[in-house]
Amino acid sequence: MLARCLLPSLLCFVAVGCQVQQDAAPPVAETVEVASPEEGGAVSTAPVEPANGTQPNGVARPEPGVPLPVDWSSPVELASGQAWVSCDLDYATAGDGMPLDALAHEDLNVALTPCMERGVMRLRYKGKIAADFTALVQRLALVAEELSIDKRVLDLDSSGGLVEDAMRAGDVIAETHWTVWVREDAVCHSACMFILAAGDVRMISGRVGIHRIIRMSSTATTRVQLNKELRAVYGRVRDYLERNGVAVAVADLMMAVPNRSLRLLTAAELQEYGLDGINPVQDDLDRLQLMRRCGEDFVSRRDAFARAFDARCKRPDAELDALNACGLELRRDFGFPDQSCPAESPLSEFDTVAEGGEGADSDAAAAPASGAGIN
Repeated sequence: MLARCLLPSLLCFVAVGCQVQQDAAPPVAETVEVASPEEGGAVSTAPVEPANGTQPNGVARPEPGVPLPVDWSSPVELASGQAWVSCDLDYATAGDGMPLDALAHEDLNVALTPCMERGVMRLRYKGKIAADFTALVQRLALVAEELSIDKRVLDLDSSGGLVEDAMRAGDVIAETHWTVWVREDAVCHSACMFILAAGDVRMISGRVGIHRIIRMSSTATTRVQLNKELRAVYGRVRDYLERNGVAVAVADLMMAVPNRSLRLLTAAELQEYGLDGINPVQDDLDRLQLMRRCGEDFVSRRDAFARAFDARCKRPDAELDALNACGLELRRDFGFPDQSCPAESPLSEFDTVAEGGEGADSDAAAAPASGAGIN
């Protein structure tokens, strides 16, 4: 009799336990089909270079990670996508910002001058990654530097594009210190992943996907020849990922996904591969400088905040504004913004600093709930 009474209860307990375990299971990686790998995608068109480091025309290949100089006398048309500039981080109420059509120095100066007061700019870009996108971020960064606009946000929505141009743009972004956003209604697919990798801080609420690189300029007629070309391309990809603190395993994972499919990375994978949050390479550089400038206690509190942010604020379904609102509230628990190092404090993009005045943390608390990053 006791056994008959206990059995239903035991089965109920087991069922509830299984349900709890099932609900707590991490998201499963998903692979979806794409209409055409040429529309966006991860397309490589660069020639395969000889082992001596020269291009087929005999000219030495530019040093990896060193952006090419800007020729302001050459007009550049933004044809691969649309771009807007805003001095406001609150995209929900401020919108995307002022449309950018021309990339001449004078045009960019006019667009960025209103951002001088706060020292913050947000570039919204929606479209493919190509040479004109590289010119866009490089030229904007140079004008922002001239105007002392130190906080730069790339608000990105892209299905991918040209691999070589993406890595060139990424080198510019790495050298000129951008935070990269992928909003909840945006994507960062294929070659866009290289842009994400380069950010000082990456804030992701949208979808990030990768797949195999397609060689549009290939002359291969056999698998062996194509594989030889791809080894050269993936060698440059691995070098790029490594210098940006991203696990080179991402390159191997790309190789295994057909270019007509798309492997969507889970939140756990983005963290594991070094594609979300603070860029680990930049974190090492910052740590050395912050230790000298702001002290050991500042660095310790900054690290503790970053860990707490990951644990308390990051959720798979969190929208970008909620993610940063959580960070703005959380940072107070760790003594930020720090009065001695306000500009280096987490989420300092929200701290309006009047000339000759003090950081206005009350302004940050009252600001709309969207932010630029945790560093």
